[in-house]
Amino acid sequence: MKDIHPKVEEALDTLNLNRVARRRLLSGAGLVSASAAAAALLSACTSDSGGNRPAAAGGTAAAAGAGDFPSTPKWKFVFVCHVTTNPFFTPTQYGAQDACALLGTEFQWAGSKDSIVAEMVNATNTAISAKADGLGVAVVDKAAFKEPVNRALDAGIPVVSYNADGARDDKGTSRLAYIGQGLYESGYALGRRALQQVDSGDVVGFIATPGALNIQPRIDGAAQAVKDSGKAITFEPVGTNADITKGLSIIDAYAQGHPNLAGMLAVDAGSTQSIGQVVKKYDMRSKKLKVAGGFDLVPETLTAIKNGDLDYTIDQQPYLQGFLPVLYLYLYKLSGGLLFPSETNTGLLFVTKDTVGPYQTTRTRFEGSDTAQKLVERSGAIAHAS
Repeated sequence: MKDIHPKVEEALDTLNLNRVARRRLLSGAGLVSASAAAAALLSACTSDSGGNRPAAAGGTAAAAGAGDFPSTPKWKFVFVCHVTTNPFFTPTQYGAQDACALLGTEFQWAGSKDSIVAEMVNATNTAISAKADGLGVAVVDKAAFKEPVNRALDAGIPVVSYNADGARDDKGTSRLAYIGQGLYESGYALGRRALQQVDSGDVVGFIATPGALNIQPRIDGAAQAVKDSGKAITFEPVGTNADITKGLSIIDAYAQGHPNLAGMLAVDAGSTQSIGQVVKKYDMRSKKLKVAGGFDLVPETLTAIKNGDLDYTIDQQPYLQGFLPVLYLYLYKLSGGLLFPSETNTGLLFVTKDTVGPYQTTRTRFEGSDTAQKLVERSGAIAHAS
């Protein structure tokens, strides 16, 4: 038999032929034909259009889709938000964007700028009509989203809720899963924490949009914690505004009219930020104010904690509230519904003056303080869960 070019030998080796078949191929077709046949077969073996090939030796992915996943359409997932321009949701959008980059999908950010439920419902219906491949809905009303979510599911569109999940006793939708913080529980924890510093007096709880089910359960939880304590504390919920500037003026006016407050709490990012500003403006720490705290990690809130104008804030990891819905919707689509989205509590972490440092010195997409992708290095022991 003639000498065989090394590349032909290499190609034939990939075919796992027995000796007889290998000899017949080379002797019967001739060198050129063998080369052509081997090249064609090799090409076929390395271009599986289904993308179901295993990773090549050395761990290199050979699939046509993301990572080792099969090739899929560029699925589009739509997020319906109640306050689309609120800085709280900056890391949420980064999380969705990063998940889409990993998985070869895309997302659309839609809803209402001012927490107008009708606008959110319209955005949901528009996404359904446009045949979105999946929906993430902040269910801030326990009645309004029931019909749209049912329509989506009937049309074969998977739906998860994020950040808000209806009322405590009525989810209000047939969504597949909720990804977000336990809202009532986090409000209760906010109140319990305040009770460590307050035994009596007046405590106010500010809420940007009373009745909105992303934050109403929190104010209910805080009020219940105060009630359960049996302490001589008067707790008053006060509505502010989804617009941070308007909310600040309301909190400012309330503080001037109630100079003897023992505590100031908030259950949303804007109101929390504003409490810190008002406490500093009127030097309320040198008066009767014993505790001030709230939610989320906007830069102004972190600065207020560092300066002592706020005692603490609660982190609920908004990045995960964007990343995980995309991941869950993708896996649901990929598996034909066999990988069902999981109920996911994104956590409750108190950030205090002792722990605020890394949040201020580390600018990342994870907290919405930077646009750049970066590896955040850390060292040292990890605190034990208490």
